[in-house]
Amino acid sequence: MNVSRIALVTGANQGLGRALVEGLAAHMGPDDMVLLTGRDEQRVTDAAHEVASLPGTRSRVQGRVLDVTDTDAIADLADDLRQRYGGVDIVISNAVARVLPGESQAARADEFIDVSNTATHAMLRSFGPVLRPGGRFLVVASSLGTLGHLDPALHDLFDGASLDQVEYAVESWRGAVHHRTTAEAGWPLWLNVPSKVAQVAAVRAVAAERREHDLATGTLVASVCPGMVDTATSRPWFSDFSQAQSPAEAAGAVLDLVFADHVDPTHYGELVRFGKALDWYGGTPPVEQDRLITP
Repeated sequence: MNVSRIALVTGANQGLGRALVEGLAAHMGPDDMVLLTGRDEQRVTDAAHEVASLPGTRSRVQGRVLDVTDTDAIADLADDLRQRYGGVDIVISNAVARVLPGESQAARADEFIDVSNTATHAMLRSFGPVLRPGGRFLVVASSLGTLGHLDPALHDLFDGASLDQVEYAVESWRGAVHHRTTAEAGWPLWLNVPSKVAQVAAVRAVAAERREHDLATGTLVASVCPGMVDTATSRPWFSDFSQAQSPAEAAGAVLDLVFADHVDPTHYGELVRFGKALDWYGGTPPVEQDRLITP
């Protein structure tokens, strides 16, 4: 099969991921292909068929089963796309584990970290090398991913860290959760904060190594905050959704980065929200939120 451009979205069965696939399929051409990935084969098949059938869809849409907690599966898919098509042009790492208020954060830590962090590291390691010149690699994070949201004692673990060092920090955090020593080390109880900081730090680590070459070839590697989105994952956490975006609305700002004619150097390697890079050192530790979370 001759394909001009390849786009891939993880966590794409529903919510923001599904909206991103719809937007990509509407913007890309008939010789392009969008890969909609998720863990459940039936849901992936159904979602891909539904997007392909939308009146606005212009490109080919294909479902691929991908469990992002399986790092070998990620590597195999990247290698398959390299061999079949010479690489990939757009990667949006979007998968997230759903945790409900009142659930034990410690009990859900492994799944949450595996989906949000270990998978992010694997995506960067496997798909970074097969991203073609002029491509886009975006990791969906949140505004909680800035360093200031962590206790200052933890900043050195992530600031200026390599990807190996970020991975080590994540595993140290995981160990502290299991040994119930998070408070002593300064880790917040709310999993989302260190997880998002680590995601952004991982992107920064990879971007630091690639920056000169990528900017010369119009390639973007960045993390992105889509803002508050009304999804099944976020709805249990908030009582007021009057300012929330629909998944389609939130996808718009992400797709603006994907389809921008030129890469803004101020976006490269940074956490971008609504077209603006957020201050890596901004934010304050979420003390109040911790009081609402079951340890």
